[in-house]
Amino acid sequence: MKNNNKIQEILQDQLSIPSKLLTNYQRLGLDEKELVIILKIFHYQSMGVSFPTPEELALETTFDQQACAGLLRQLLQKGFLTIEESDVENSPINEYYSLESLWDKLYYPRVQANDQTLDQNQMNIFVLFEQEFGRALSPIEIETMNIWIDDDDQQPALIKAALREAVLMSKLNFKYIDRILREWKRKGIQTVDQAREHSKAFHTDQTKLERNTQVNKRDTSLYYNWLEEE
Repeated sequence: MKNNNKIQEILQDQLSIPSKLLTNYQRLGLDEKELVIILKIFHYQSMGVSFPTPEELALETTFDQQACAGLLRQLLQKGFLTIEESDVENSPINEYYSLESLWDKLYYPRVQANDQTLDQNQMNIFVLFEQEFGRALSPIEIETMNIWIDDDDQQPALIKAALREAVLMSKLNFKYIDRILREWKRKGIQTVDQAREHSKAFHTDQTKLERNTQVNKRDTSLYYNWLEEE
């Protein structure tokens, strides 16, 4: 009877992990450290913890909290992990990590020849943003950028252009950049050249208006006006 109880305990203590993940993670571009974090997230979620923190992940790995935070950022940047909003009412935590994109890459790989180049361009964007902000991006900021790329279908070059405009206007924040991208999309602007010409035309008109009306200098910025629009 005791042996049966032990066997039952062992069976109940199992975690079902896709074998394809263990045999194909290198092909996907994952390393062993990233794999461990994925497995830990998978384990936490099986216990009902949908949004484990770097501190919680560090408790059960050999990585420190900073390393766990960095690995989470890498997984978000590479598109293996996303942050979703829960629709469960009265839930104290309304966000959770989703591994759906990982399963899609694992079981339904894309075959476009330019995928690798596209992924590299996307990674370069994250690096550029971190350089300009002078810090590591938060998971929410990384997810915002993934939404620009995946959901809004914004081209990497156009996102870089919006970042440059924000830097030049000393308005370095994600809300500001998002307003620039949305305005460009609303006006059908799809290339960096179109964005540049649109900006030049606006500033030329604003300079003429300033001479005639002596408006406040801060109103000469197209992008500042976007932020003020409701």
